[in-house]
Amino acid sequence: MCRMSALAATALALQLAACPALAAAPEKPAPAAAAPRKATAQERAQVARLDPLARAAFWAREADVDAADPEAGVQLAQALRQLGRYDDAVQAAERVLVVAPANIEALLEAARAHIGRGQGFYAVDPARRAQAAAPRDWRAPALLGVAYEQASRHDEALAAHRQALALAPENPIVLGNLGLYYAARGQTAEAETLLRQAAAKPDAPIAVRQNLALVVGLSGRLDEAEKLARQDLPPEIVAANMAWLRSAQPTSATAGASARSWESLQRAQ
Repeated sequence: MCRMSALAATALALQLAACPALAAAPEKPAPAAAAPRKATAQERAQVARLDPLARAAFWAREADVDAADPEAGVQLAQALRQLGRYDDAVQAAERVLVVAPANIEALLEAARAHIGRGQGFYAVDPARRAQAAAPRDWRAPALLGVAYEQASRHDEALAAHRQALALAPENPIVLGNLGLYYAARGQTAEAETLLRQAAAKPDAPIAVRQNLALVVGLSGRLDEAEKLARQDLPPEIVAANMAWLRSAQPTSATAGASARSWESLQRAQ
C-alpha cells in the first residue's frame, strides 16, 4: 500500500472510532406487527348480512384469533354447513365442544351437519345432549326426528316430531318436518294437511312451500303443484321439477318412501 493510501485508511479508521454510531451501523429493528384483534360486537353483527362464503372466511379468522371463542366456532360451523361443507362444519362444531361440551348451539350445529351429510345416526348423540340441556327448546327434538328417520328408527322419529310439535305447535319447520315424515310413509293426506298449515305461517321458509308443491305433485295434481312451485323458484328450475314429477307419476306411491325434498327424490330416482 502506498503512503498516501495508508494515511487515508488511517484517517478513515480514526473517523469511525470517533463516531461509534457510524462504526457499528446497526440496522433499526422492524416495528413489531400488531397482534390480531377480535372483531367488535358491531362488526360481528354486520357479518350476519353477508353470504355464507364471506361469513365462513370472517368466522374462520375469528376462530384463528381465539380458538376458544364459542361464537366464532358455532358461526363458522353454520356457514360451512350452508356451503354444503358438512364434514368441515362437523369439525368446527366439535372444536367448540372440546372447550365447551355443554354449548347448546354447538351441539345443534353438530347435529345439523351430520344430518346434512346424510348420517343421522351420528346426529342423535349431540341432539340428545342439547335436549337434555334445554328440554323446552323445540329445535333438539325437531333435529332428532330427522336424525331418527335417516337412521331408519321410525317410531322414535315420530315420537320426536310429535314432541317438537308439542313444544312449538305453530312453528312452520316443525309442522313441515312432521308433514314430510308422513309423506315418506305414503300418508299424503296427512302430509298435505300439515304442510298447508306450515305454508300458511308468515315466517314459513321457502322449503316448506316447495315441499307442499312436491306432495301435491306426487298426489297427481300437477297444475296446482306447478302454481305453488312458481311462487319461489325461477322458471327453469320449475320446468325441471315438473318434468321430473311427470316422469315419476307411475311410481309416485313408492317414490315418497324416502322423500324429504325435491333433491332427495331426484337423487333416489
